[in-house]
Amino acid sequence: MGSIIEVKELAKSYIVYHKEPGLVGSLRSLYCRRKDTVAAVKDITLSIGEGELVGFIGPNGAGKTTTLKMLSGLLHPSGGHATVLGYTPWQRQPAYLEQVSLVMGQKNQLWWDLPLIDSLLLQKDLYNVSESAWQESLAELIELLDLEKILTVQVRRLSLGQRMRAELAAALIYRPKVLFLDEPTIGLDIVVQRKIREFIKQYKQRHRATIILTSHYLDDVRELADRIIIIDQGEIRFDGTADQLIKQHVNHRRIVLNFTQPVERATLEKAGRLINFEPHRATLQVPRTKTSSIAAELLAALPVEDIAIAEPSLEDVVRELFSGKDYA
Repeated sequence: MGSIIEVKELAKSYIVYHKEPGLVGSLRSLYCRRKDTVAAVKDITLSIGEGELVGFIGPNGAGKTTTLKMLSGLLHPSGGHATVLGYTPWQRQPAYLEQVSLVMGQKNQLWWDLPLIDSLLLQKDLYNVSESAWQESLAELIELLDLEKILTVQVRRLSLGQRMRAELAAALIYRPKVLFLDEPTIGLDIVVQRKIREFIKQYKQRHRATIILTSHYLDDVRELADRIIIIDQGEIRFDGTADQLIKQHVNHRRIVLNFTQPVERATLEKAGRLINFEPHRATLQVPRTKTSSIAAELLAALPVEDIAIAEPSLEDVVRELFSGKDYA
């Protein structure tokens, strides 16, 4: 699998000006303004292969969108290097722009007063798509995104979910090889989120597209991503699979028990941290290294009907990482 995206020590800083309140502050700022340099992205280095879908997650202000804007060519970095498909993104060469697409859940690229089909026709001309290729791509997107009933409807009259599907169609009508998705399911209901996720999965499989996905919905990342990159305060904190994230950053597991007879709460509390308790069912949190031995002791000492050992959820791991709490 060849490398499609190569990033080395990429950085982006902004100058932020401050003004004291009131008229005096305004007059003073005309002659002397206090300023700070804010590092949005710091020395990011990564490599992404062909056909990979990478989940790019982190808290608000972590640097996710800034990174995507640099890789798509919208921003020029303050330092470092990057290549996408062998091109330097911020040089914005036409041959590069014809092979990448950026979809931002909070931005609208469609013509508001025109029906969707007119925006798709405009994309055809802008990206030099042949008539046959456009027709083939249109037919595929109509099928995958269920667009048939909204093609001739003004964009302004579409619901939020319909508009997001239309945005994806406009971004993919020319079949880009690299897709940057920034919060594509933000604000959508659960049903539409699921449809968008299924579409992204199918598009990746059909066209072997390389995709970077940012999302605050961990369901998006868990279902779609081959790999997870966590960014915080402009720096990469983790790069690997969800299983690796859990094993590296969580030193506990959970034991779920079902009993044939009622069990005393005090008996279970001796074995580990009790997460929930009912006389016939309980969940314990125990150290990862002692999971097997504790499970064996419980089986020998208690009337256990069923036992299961579970890893913490991805949501729990990320929440703890960003809250700065230690794991039990």
